[in-house]
Amino acid sequence: MLPLRIDSANGVPIYLQMMEQIRYQMARGVLKPHEELPSVRELAGQYLINPNTVARAYLELEREGFIYKKRGMGTYVAERDVTISREEKLEIVRELLDRALVRGVELELSPEELEKVIRERLDRFRKED
Repeated sequence: MLPLRIDSANGVPIYLQMMEQIRYQMARGVLKPHEELPSVRELAGQYLINPNTVARAYLELEREGFIYKKRGMGTYVAERDVTISREEKLEIVRELLDRALVRGVELELSPEELEKVIRERLDRFRKED
């Protein structure tokens, strides 16, 4: 099972969400080189999305060299050094925060309330260290 978080309401096309998360899982070592990925049909069924969406994500990842296909055998994680630079990590966090802030504004929270929530969450993580 490929653990993905698909959010059809966040405005980012699903195939791009899939691509980002697969690359991220490769960089973290969750997906190992030559590990078989679920078939297009399996993944579409698992997440209740259109198989063409999965096929598009796989096609783009293959073009970028992140995955490869063995004819009649399946789709596999490529052997590739996938590292995330400090700036890329910061950009991932910025994008996540942007989505959270948009939701907060949609819920009519004030900037002060949003700042308070962020500070509370940071304090909680500092205590866990």
